[in-house]
Amino acid sequence: EVQLVESGGGLVQAGGSLRLSCTTSGFTFEHYCICWFRQAPGKEREGVSGISTGDGVTYYHDSVKGRFTVSRDIAKKTVTLQINSLKPEDTAVYYCGAGRERRCVSSDMEYWGKGILVTVSS
Repeated sequence: EVQLVESGGGLVQAGGSLRLSCTTSGFTFEHYCICWFRQAPGKEREGVSGISTGDGVTYYHDSVKGRFTVSRDIAKKTVTLQINSLKPEDTAVYYCGAGRERRCVSSDMEYWGKGILVTVSS
């Protein structure tokens, strides 16, 4: 059974940091790109970051460059998203997805986690 489980969300003040984790199982981790998406209330889901687990190549949306850092632990089949300098506009449900294409587009994801809420207070 394929599983992607997000953890690490919560409530944080603006300027603070969070570390989100996506723990996976049930598929060949190294063959996939793991992406982080977020969906704020009333907005579409957007890809914010991703990593090609086989070679470690990373992707960041322009809006998060310099604040978000994605990494992977192949042995633990886990991808971590470090978020620094949080802003109220980062408030969203964060999802991890797995796809074979080296890009973070929702339609390319084969598997999804259930999402986790990040709330940034001003």
